[in-house]
Amino acid sequence: MSPYEAVIGLEIHAELKTRSKMFCACDASFGGEPNSRTCPVCLGLPGVLPVLNRRAVELATRLALALHCEIAPYSIFHRKNYFYPDMPKNFQISQYDLPLGVGGYLDLELDGEGFRVGITRVHLEEDTGKTVHVSESGRIHASEYSLEDFNRAGVPLLEIVTEPDIRTPGQARAFMQELKSIMEHLEVSDCRMEEGSLRCDANVSLRPVGSTQLGVKTEVKNMNSFRALQRALAYEIERQEGVLESGGEVSQETRHWDADANVTTPLRSKEYAYDYRYFPEPDLVPLELDRAFVASVEAALPELPAQRRRRLRELYGLPAHDAVVLTSSKAMGDFYEAAVAAGADPKAVSNWMMGELSAYLNARGVEIGEVPVSPSQLAGMIRLVERGTISGKIAKSVFEEMLRSGRDAEDIVAERGLTQISDEGELEAMVEKVVEENPAVVEDFRKGKEKAVSFLVGQVMRKSGGRANPQVVNELLMRRLRGED
Repeated sequence: MSPYEAVIGLEIHAELKTRSKMFCACDASFGGEPNSRTCPVCLGLPGVLPVLNRRAVELATRLALALHCEIAPYSIFHRKNYFYPDMPKNFQISQYDLPLGVGGYLDLELDGEGFRVGITRVHLEEDTGKTVHVSESGRIHASEYSLEDFNRAGVPLLEIVTEPDIRTPGQARAFMQELKSIMEHLEVSDCRMEEGSLRCDANVSLRPVGSTQLGVKTEVKNMNSFRALQRALAYEIERQEGVLESGGEVSQETRHWDADANVTTPLRSKEYAYDYRYFPEPDLVPLELDRAFVASVEAALPELPAQRRRRLRELYGLPAHDAVVLTSSKAMGDFYEAAVAAGADPKAVSNWMMGELSAYLNARGVEIGEVPVSPSQLAGMIRLVERGTISGKIAKSVFEEMLRSGRDAEDIVAERGLTQISDEGELEAMVEKVVEENPAVVEDFRKGKEKAVSFLVGQVMRKSGGRANPQVVNELLMRRLRGED
């Protein structure tokens, strides 16, 4: 049992789903030829003025409300001053002491225990450009030179800062997964961590169990997946504990997560707010949101993941675990409900999605929207099983082919002749043959070893190429072994 308690706070950045950038009309979509989606405004050229993106304000308000924040009727933008190549103006336009949303929370559950994470603030800012360090590792210390792509500079960015309410790496992961799902349901961000549209930094410190004082914190960066977040925090907690146990002191610094080496390494000393010399942005008027605007945004909020989980459990009788998995993303929940609407049994759809379909997604590292099987196709295959046309075992091989080819289950079954055999006359002949070939097993059954029948069922299934209806086979075998007509 560790004598220390971890204190973790997260800083999350999410690029908003707007067509244009935060303060100009440039295309805000991902990619493009380097530096092709820029203009004098986002390049910070002299004599230009920023104009606030109304849609970005609406999306930010939507998320702040979903996180139970109080929406500020008056907020302003500041200049966050620093010199770094990815910010062409040498300052970033951000909100500082008067953010858009404050004082929210998110209730979560992990391993059957509930916990609440407070939301300190939700504020708007612009993203920076992208620096490409030309080296094998992609890190600056080993690079010969660096390249700058300003396509991302000025993209609307939402920062969510939590209170230091998180105590374990598992809780941090659960928070990020729920927040991602909320943003997807709200359609405020595409949340593609691999593209950098959802990023997370963590502040980590340790303190003696029972203490209310905060320890010296480190900031951990470069965690580009949920797994990386959990692993990085686990390592950093262990590292800090080692430092304290050896009599040392934790340094306040920013550290880089190295996923290959499974360690955090020093990046730079931790900055303080005064290092950025914040001052109000003179080229933007204050942001004043009237109550009617906020009320209209709140009235249009869609069903959120927690509400959807509750509805799936009540409407379809799903276990809590199923509902959690099926609402892990908006696309996952939409796929599930579309398959059920196509006529498949709700629990059967859940089983297939949490089993074979999830295994396919994990093995290939793809999202459900990239699967070649549609909800209606999955429903069609499940109906074949329910009607007894194919067995559950054959359904697995059919589904594998569906995932490879995108073809309908009925076409695959017809082409391969996989229709389940339920005709008693045909199956009786197989049963008789198996009984004749396995006298010792038959004798075991007659001596009271009921489990011996399972072996015989397996032999019949083998003779039928897996097509025999196992329920009918079992009934026929029991009648034959007991000498019933």
